Amino acid sequence: MITAVFLGFVFAAFTPVLRKLGQGVFPWVYSLLPLGLFVYFLGWLPALANGPQVVGYPWIPSYGINLDFRIDGLSLLFALLITGIGSLVFFYSTYYLKGHPALDRFYGFLSMFMASMLGLVLSDNLMAMFIFWELTSISSFFLIGFNHEEKSSRKSALTALGITGFGGLVLLAGVVLLGAVGGSFSFSSLAPVSETIQNSPHYVWIVGLFMVGAFTKSAQFPFHFWLPGAMKAPTPVSTYLHSATMVKAGIYLLARMTPVLGANPIWNDTLLWVGGITMFYAAAHSLFRVDLKSILAYSTISALGILVFLLGVGTEKALLGAGLFILAHALYKAALFLVTGIIDHQTGTRNVPELAGLGKVMPLVAIGGTVAALSSAGFPLFLGFLSKEVMYEGVLARSDFGLIAAMVLILTKIFLLVAGFWAGIKPFAGKLPPSLSSVKSPSAILWIPPLLLAALTIFTGAFPVFIDSSLIQPVFQAISGSSNTFTLKLWHGFNLVLLLSLITLGAGVALYFFWKPSDTKFAKTFRFESTSPETLFESGGNLFLRFSRLWTDFFQNGYLRNYFITILAFLILVTGYRLLGGVDIHIDWEQISSVSFYEVILTAMMAVSIGIAVLTHSRTKAILALGIVGFVNCLFFLFFSAPDLAMTQFSIDTLTVVLFMLVLFRLPKNKKLSSNPIRIRDGIISLVFGAFIAILTLEVFESPSQTDVSTFHAENAYLLAKGRNVVNVILVDFRASDTIVETVVLVIAAIGVYTLMKLDLNPQKNH
Repeated sequence: MITAVFLGFVFAAFTPVLRKLGQGVFPWVYSLLPLGLFVYFLGWLPALANGPQVVGYPWIPSYGINLDFRIDGLSLLFALLITGIGSLVFFYSTYYLKGHPALDRFYGFLSMFMASMLGLVLSDNLMAMFIFWELTSISSFFLIGFNHEEKSSRKSALTALGITGFGGLVLLAGVVLLGAVGGSFSFSSLAPVSETIQNSPHYVWIVGLFMVGAFTKSAQFPFHFWLPGAMKAPTPVSTYLHSATMVKAGIYLLARMTPVLGANPIWNDTLLWVGGITMFYAAAHSLFRVDLKSILAYSTISALGILVFLLGVGTEKALLGAGLFILAHALYKAALFLVTGIIDHQTGTRNVPELAGLGKVMPLVAIGGTVAALSSAGFPLFLGFLSKEVMYEGVLARSDFGLIAAMVLILTKIFLLVAGFWAGIKPFAGKLPPSLSSVKSPSAILWIPPLLLAALTIFTGAFPVFIDSSLIQPVFQAISGSSNTFTLKLWHGFNLVLLLSLITLGAGVALYFFWKPSDTKFAKTFRFESTSPETLFESGGNLFLRFSRLWTDFFQNGYLRNYFITILAFLILVTGYRLLGGVDIHIDWEQISSVSFYEVILTAMMAVSIGIAVLTHSRTKAILALGIVGFVNCLFFLFFSAPDLAMTQFSIDTLTVVLFMLVLFRLPKNKKLSSNPIRIRDGIISLVFGAFIAILTLEVFESPSQTDVSTFHAENAYLLAKGRNVVNVILVDFRASDTIVETVVLVIAAIGVYTLMKLDLNPQKNH
């Protein structure tokens, strides 16, 4: 499993190389990786009968963070969607973006996203999952902003990254808190202690943090607005990210955490309300849109809301319906997006009122779009029908509000039927207008992927036995934590569920024929959109930018003295707050060595030099006085048997004095850079800070110290590195990499200083 994830990242890195291998074959090469991974994950289907399979790789075991990967019904379903639909998208893009100068970059980002999604859904460790979670946000940012020359694409990419990045930060807090409460970051270890977690006083915080992360990723209200903006991406990106994979990452997280945090009113009621509001709000929005991708965007948000709603309902049939709807929605929505891309590619427009009669020009594309639309509507013999029946049954099973919730769900499905028909049937029905008379039939590379998805939708809907026990039941068991099984079948007899299904179909078809969307209707109906979450987000972003400018101008003012004052003042506040709790210092004066005459003299020299540096008005005297302080430190090191530190200090102080003197000649002459009030202020800050640090240092000496590391170095310095000077061995052997980096930094600084010394900064002479 880790090899599958790793291959995706390697493939992403080597896409430019693959392109150079041969312009005629490189598209097929790109498509082979996801196809091979799809076949690999298909081979895992028989293993689901033996229960979840976990493979572990140690990473940071001391913190409980490992690269543990888990295959169960839920993770395998997502892995198959990621690689299966990914294969079709890779194949489709070879013609859709044919001749694009940045095609290799496109495939690189797409491969990176695929690998990140696989890592996310396969991870059994929350921390590892979070890393892949953030990688999906980063790679999707590049994909959404692929057409970066357009301002709208850049804005959409930044908005998506801002929303999902904020959610990721909140999710990280939830992961850390859950790991502390549950004692592990492993999904497998957290499920058995779910009762302990739910009885914890931190449970509400954990639920809230996880839900914010999931809601931002899966575009739930009020974080939904980034997804329609993300439609600025090329259509293959919209197909892959915003119908089948990325936007379902939040759904995956909620489904995965249901056995741990679910079956609790706080969890279920929150999901119920947020999902219910999102699905109805977005479905209503889709009725007023005239752009095909916009219609699909809002219908996707609504479908994600349905999934959250079903997880909130929480009955076994509702959870089964959620698992089935994940598959059904991915198949028909990916097909509709691909069909939309073909229409846009061949006609140059996505405006629904302008499209008609294209079925005569592209009949195979029309078949794919029609099948996807019928599955979206929930017509019999399609997979969408099975999922609709099961979800209705699951909602009605709630005795407290089942009928009301079912009515809201039915109304949502009616609206989505209309949206699906507008996207999958309307462009192909009717008479071909004169403006589209020159449209040609698309390449087979374009129509094969949506036709395959349509065929799969029909096959799985008409013959559910092929996915029932092998895939859907394991998905249900992974979400619910139950071992119960349900049999999927087309006919359940005449009952309330069938009646509600027929009402949905009848009302939806009637509304499709009588409703004509337009921008005017949208403006009249959604007048409150001026205060929508998107507007509030943009206003908040502008406010934050203004605050950032004021903050930066105040602190980053170009005065080094002010920087030091700010840093020291903050440290004084922190240490002062720490010392408010009391000071625990018990000095054993008998253990202090006697003070020699030389130490008294050196201390006096240091004190006098500090006084001169603070009080003198001469820059030269101040620099020399500071140099004396440094050289006195060298003598202290010598007295305490540290000649290597003494030589280091001597070199640094000598270089510092020389550099200060060189800089001194560059400063404006006779310019007063300080005053007595400034000196008094700086003196007070220095004394207070020095006193606090001295107190903390004495407290550290009183605290018991851990000597394991020191003992290890002392015992192994000669045995492993053949050196008797432990400090030197640490620097050049045990911490050799750090030393090399520090040496490189010093060399770079020396080169910079030398360059400045050689540079003539006289503006008149240069002019």
